[in-house]
Formats: sequence, C-alpha cells, structure tokens
Amino acid sequence: MIKAIAIDMDGTLLNKNQKVSKENKEAIERAQAEGVEVIIATGRSYQEARFALDETNLECPVIGVNGAVILTKSGEITASNTMDKNDVKQVVDYLEQKHIYFEIYTNEGTYSKNYEKSEAALVDVYVTANPDIDPVEITQIVHNRLSLGQVKTIPSYYDLLSKDNLSYYKILIFSNNLELLGEAGGELKQIESLAVTSSGHGNLEISHAQAQKGIALEIYLQEKGITLNEAMAIGDNFNDMSMFERVGRAVAMGNAPEEIKKICHLTTGINDESGVAQAIHAALNEQAVK
Repeated sequence: MIKAIAIDMDGTLLNKNQKVSKENKEAIERAQAEGVEVIIATGRSYQEARFALDETNLECPVIGVNGAVILTKSGEITASNTMDKNDVKQVVDYLEQKHIYFEIYTNEGTYSKNYEKSEAALVDVYVTANPDIDPVEITQIVHNRLSLGQVKTIPSYYDLLSKDNLSYYKILIFSNNLELLGEAGGELKQIESLAVTSSGHGNLEISHAQAQKGIALEIYLQEKGITLNEAMAIGDNFNDMSMFERVGRAVAMGNAPEEIKKICHLTTGINDESGVAQAIHAALNEQAVK
C-alpha cells in the first residue's frame, strides 16, 4: 500500500514552462485527501521550490537541495546534511583552476561570481532540454527563479569561505563541454565525503555524501512511521536514483534517460503530459480495487 509519494520538480512535476499543471495539482490534492503523505524532493532551494508550488497553492514538505535539508510545509528545517568547509574549498580550488562555472548553495542563499553567467547557464540548460520553447520566455522564467532563489553575487568564492556560521548545501556546476564536465565529475568523486550527481544536461551537483534524496526521504518517513516499501518516488534524472533504489514503487518519467527507466518499476508519461498525475492516479486506483 502506498502511504507516501516523493516527487521531483524539474522535468517531473513541472512542465516545460516550469509550471505545475492543473492535472498534477489535482492528483496531489487527491492523494493528500486520501491520507497519502506527499513530499517534494528537489535539487532546488526551498525558496525556488516554493516559487513553483505557491502558484498553485500546494502545501507540501520539501526535501531540498538534493537532500541536504528537510523542511516542513512552513519552511522549518527539521534535518540537514551539510558539506565540510575544507571539502568545499577543495572543490572550489579544482573548479577555479579548470575555469568551470559553478554556484554555491548555502543557508543564506545561493552565491555566484557572475549573475549574468548564472542566468545564461540556466537559460542554456532549459533551451537544450526544451528546444521548442521561446528563449525569451525561458529567460524571463529563469530571471524570476534566480531572483526568488536569493542568488547573490560575490567577487570571490574565497571571500565566502572566510565567513563564519555558513552552512554549505550544494555546489552546482554548469558546462556545455561534456568532456570537461565528465573529467570534473571523475575527479571530484575521489573526495569520499561528497556525492556527485546530475539533474540534467550540462550540470553536476556536489553535496555531502549523505545529502541524497533517498537518504533524506528515509529519515522523513521514519518520523512518520512509514516504511520505504510503502513509498512511491517519481523522478526523471540521476539525482533521483537514491530514491528509486529504496522505495517500493519507483516511477520514471517518460522524458527520463533510458538508464533511469531501466532501474524503475514503471514509466509514466512525460512532464508535459502531466506524467506525475498519471502515476499518482494509477497507484491510488490500484489501491482502491484491492
């Protein structure tokens, strides 16, 4: 029996216009009305996640920044797994040496050395994933997301590392040079205390080794008295694998890479076809007839 549903955002809950469809909203509300716990599990910060959820008045707890932080519906932090400052410095040293663009997610917001490059990198990622979207429209969406995500410009990341009482959630790397990105991923995986994953074309996400969606989901469900076998996870990319490997019902989006679909129990429709709603209704309908 499904007692909890964990849902990724980008490429999953959100369509190509970065919106929650009416169908997805209604399916989530149906699940909640039937007593199923619905959790958003995203690589986004809480502020970025709320930006999309608030438009449809959805109230859900959030596993944010790939599992680095767990928050209640109201945004209260209940658990976190942050990176050690020395590990962050090691990553910064490497990326600066290789001249690879990146951002650092913290408890005080997201930091970038170049806001314009941050915006351009996100636009490029969205356009590559959705070539039929108007780049002007995407640029506005990205601008709104970055402004609400508290992106702050800083002259040097070493200035950031000199700050006290800062929690480091994630380092997000962007590059269209996939060979360089692959080399960076291989190098950074050598740091055993860190996890290296990806949420889409042209990016890498670096976090604490325990800051993974699946681990955070397990922690959250234990507090609710729900087992992982009673949970369903819906996602589209490699940063969702830690959930897929743990839950009783793993559902890949139709737009997910083949490697992701192969490790899941089921595949639903694409994000632009409200595949999340299809997966939720299918699970609830199965339970209704048992």
